Order: sequence, then structure tokens, then C-alpha cells
Amino acid sequence: MNSNTKWSKLVHTSLIALAIIAMAGLAYASSGAEGAHGGGSLSPAKLKDLLWRVLNFAVLLVVLIKVLSKPIANGLRARQQEIREQFTDLEERKVEADKAYQTFEEKLAAIDGEVNDIIQSAVAQGEAEKQRIIEEANRAAADIKRQAEMAIQNELAEAKLRLREEVANQAVVMAEELIRKNLQETDQVKLIEDYLAKVGTVQ
Repeated sequence: MNSNTKWSKLVHTSLIALAIIAMAGLAYASSGAEGAHGGGSLSPAKLKDLLWRVLNFAVLLVVLIKVLSKPIANGLRARQQEIREQFTDLEERKVEADKAYQTFEEKLAAIDGEVNDIIQSAVAQGEAEKQRIIEEANRAAADIKRQAEMAIQNELAEAKLRLREEVANQAVVMAEELIRKNLQETDQVKLIEDYLAKVGTVQ
């Protein structure tokens, strides 16, 4: 129902009310006139004054309706338009809020994915670093073991060399002593061969 229809009904209602008031005034005046003939207090002058007042009220009511109906209708239409615009604005804001919320949800999901990727990358890097440290430790242990084995081999070779030198020195000393004791030549040869055999065994 539009504003024009509402105001049309309002005018009709006002006119009906005015007619009822006029009819009531006329009835009251008529009863007053009869009372005057019967000795009442309502005179023709008072009746005329009453009718004049009712007519003035009716004219004033019609003028007010004619004058104020358009501004009031315009005001109501403007208010209705403002309310419609407010509803439209609220709907647009709601749509924008829904879009912003959806965007936020997507960004949050993307951030969760990035965090998971960072965690997985950090775990992978940690595992790779752990493997590298283990390999370096194994290489270092192998180097230490190899160096220790080489040191043992060198010490063993030096010990064998010293032992050979000591055995040879002892053999020379013993041979000299035997020679000084005038051993027979065959015994000397046999003794030297024995020592030389021992030296060969040590080697």
C-alpha cells in the first residue's frame, strides 16, 4: 500500500468524521430550537454561532488536510526511502562482511598450510643435519682409527728394528767373546749361523 492510498483513506476518514460532527451539531441545534419553543435556553443566535463554529472547524480541517497532506506524505516517503536505503546499506555491509570473513578464513587456511610446510621443512633439515653430523663423526672416527693403526704399525716396525739391532749387537758381542776364547773354527761358524738364523726369524 503506497502513501497516496494511505492519504486518500485519511482524507475520507476525516471527511466522514467532519460529517458526523456536523450532523451532531445540527441535531443538537435542532433539539435546542425545540427546547427554545418549549421555553429552553438555546436561542437562534446561539444556534447560528454553533453552526458557524462547526463550519469554521470543517473548513480549517479541510485546509489543514490539503496543506499538510503533501509535506507529510513527502516526509513519509522520504523516511521510507531512507529506511529502504538503510536496509540496502545493511545488506551490502553484510555481504561485504561475509566476503571479508571468507577471505580471512582462506588466509587463515593458507597460513596453516604455510606453517605446516615450514614445520615439515624444518624437520627435514634437522634430519639432514643429523645425518650429516653422523657421517662426519663416522669419518672422524675412521680417520682416528686409521691414524691409530698407522701409529701402532710404526711403533711395531720401530720395535722390530730395535730388536734386530739388539740381537745383531748381541751376536757380534758373543762372537767376539767366542773368538777371544779361541774356539775352533767350526764351532765359531756354527755359532754365527745360529745367531744369524735367530736374526732371520725375528725379521
